[in-house]
Amino acid sequence: MEILEQEKINNYSADDIEVLEGLEAVRKRPGMYIGGVDQKALEHCLYEIVDNSVDESLAGYCKNISIILHEDNSISVKDDGRGIPVDIVEKTGFSAVETVFTTLHAGGKFGGGTYKVSGGLHGVGASCVNAVSEKMLVQVKRDGSLYEIEFRGHNPGGSVGAAVAPLKYVSPAEGNGTTVRFYPDSRIFKERNEDGSEYMPSINFTRVANRLREIAFLNAGLNIQITDERNVEEVLIEKYHYEGGISSYVEYLNQNRTPLYKPPVFIKKQINDLIVEVAFQYTDAYTETILPFANNINNPDGGTHLTGFKNAISRCVSDYSKKNNLIKAGEAILGEDIREGITAVISVKVPDPQFESQTKVKLLNTEVQSAVYNVVNDELGAWLEENPKEAKLIVQKAIQARNAREAAKKARNLVRRQSVLESSSSLPGKLADCSEREPERCEMYIVEGDSAGGSAKQGRDRTIQAILPLRGKILNVERARIDKIYENNEIQTLIQAIGLSTQGDSLLKPNEDEILDLSKIRYHKIIIMTDADVDGSHIRTLLLTFFFRYARPLINNGYIYAAQPPLYKVEYRNRIEYCYNEMQLKIVLAEMGEKASVQRFKGLGEMMPQQLWDTTMNPETRTLKQVTIEDAAQADLTFDTLMGNEVEPRRKFIEENATYANLDI
Repeated sequence: MEILEQEKINNYSADDIEVLEGLEAVRKRPGMYIGGVDQKALEHCLYEIVDNSVDESLAGYCKNISIILHEDNSISVKDDGRGIPVDIVEKTGFSAVETVFTTLHAGGKFGGGTYKVSGGLHGVGASCVNAVSEKMLVQVKRDGSLYEIEFRGHNPGGSVGAAVAPLKYVSPAEGNGTTVRFYPDSRIFKERNEDGSEYMPSINFTRVANRLREIAFLNAGLNIQITDERNVEEVLIEKYHYEGGISSYVEYLNQNRTPLYKPPVFIKKQINDLIVEVAFQYTDAYTETILPFANNINNPDGGTHLTGFKNAISRCVSDYSKKNNLIKAGEAILGEDIREGITAVISVKVPDPQFESQTKVKLLNTEVQSAVYNVVNDELGAWLEENPKEAKLIVQKAIQARNAREAAKKARNLVRRQSVLESSSSLPGKLADCSEREPERCEMYIVEGDSAGGSAKQGRDRTIQAILPLRGKILNVERARIDKIYENNEIQTLIQAIGLSTQGDSLLKPNEDEILDLSKIRYHKIIIMTDADVDGSHIRTLLLTFFFRYARPLINNGYIYAAQPPLYKVEYRNRIEYCYNEMQLKIVLAEMGEKASVQRFKGLGEMMPQQLWDTTMNPETRTLKQVTIEDAAQADLTFDTLMGNEVEPRRKFIEENATYANLDI
């Protein structure tokens, strides 16, 4: 066998080199082009087509975009832009429509002034969607005529994504625009069930609708409609149109908060081909929410536009407070104080955007920082002078934030001194630590109460698993300032146990990912393990609120998990089965019969250590749910609704979603 393998290696020649023509590479390695073959990849294909329509809007030609999720699982996107050109492209010999959908890196976004601003410049969107579709239909209305062409991504005996026939004239038509309907190929898009069987994923209507709403906010006046026809008994339609643009976005984000003033401050200015838009409003909240966008793309890691905004608002408010004697001589308010309670959306349109990576999480253009800084500095300075009442409220809130910050620092230092006196390790006494010291291999279970903690400590793998019992419910950080957070014993215990440390002498800050020092984190799996009841859900939500507001990098880096303990133990003769939901229970009872005994676990403390290990803690058999953030803005709004001060939005949320709750009454 070894001789045959060696001969194969020695015979490696030019004949072994495979050249993938046209769109074959996309179909063979879809993950390189659309990020995978799962539900998110399918939704990415939709966004690629929608983005082309949005680019027409940015260019000033498209007012309406309509998306339909059809009953046959095909997806169509229609716009009233200029329509893709239908004349022949000299380099390819095909019509522009055929060229765009069959050639990688072909489009109107590489120069020449067709699109001064666009979301993507790699030019692979439309052609990639064609490649991973069973078929695609494109209709173009242009210059009074309707044209049509069909492509086949799955094309046995022919080129991947090739046109069935050249672009053809269909009939006279009014107006302009493009309609793309694609049929995702089940040979490409696949996900797996728990039993290993494969299934074709489908679009998540809610997630896509949230993204389309965001696009409508970022493009004032644009009409976007999404229709879901997949369930003929209940067709879903959502329409989005915001004349106020990002000002409306700020109001939407603040719908459950109390603003210090109305309406939001809105700033817009164009410098050459660079457009700067900023909208912000202060509220009574203790956290900051700042969403930066470049060419309609959310940049969760910020970038130069975010830096320019922060520097400008800190300078303006600080200078105004000193000039008007609103702070005492020798005192100062920092940028973090000034930003407490602010909700802001920053949107820049950049002709040649430079991002940190292909995922576009951070904007790098240096000219954008100075442009945003100068625009905000000039406009906000004038607004503060013209609105002294509102300006004074902003400064007073910043002073209160500074006082809370200083009190929090004293509380933190006091706890540090007490920890050093009580224990040389400065770890909380209730923590049952593991012996392993490599964070990548270490896990920490956060459990409620000493009873569950006792079972977990006895049942764990002491080498890699640490147990932290918490007493009762931790503080709701959504309704508390930083000084109260640092005074809370359970949160202090949490901070010390995890190793939540900041760079320099900073405190934990809401929504500032760069502050947290990830090198000090002691566990790369932090597992919330609570009872499967209402109280357990509440404790889990409180913990998630803390992580989302003050330790978001733990979520972003995939460190936060939720354990899935069983709800039932079913036993008959020598067979024992654990069930994690009602459906599993019904299946098991159908197999075992009526004589089987059923035990409902009301709490983790009822489980024997070995049971807890076998079902919930053993890495070989357990089920963990990783906590992720797909939409930071929507998550921010949800936490504000569930954990904020306003009661009415929470009541409305509960009434609208009560039917989806799975409670054990």
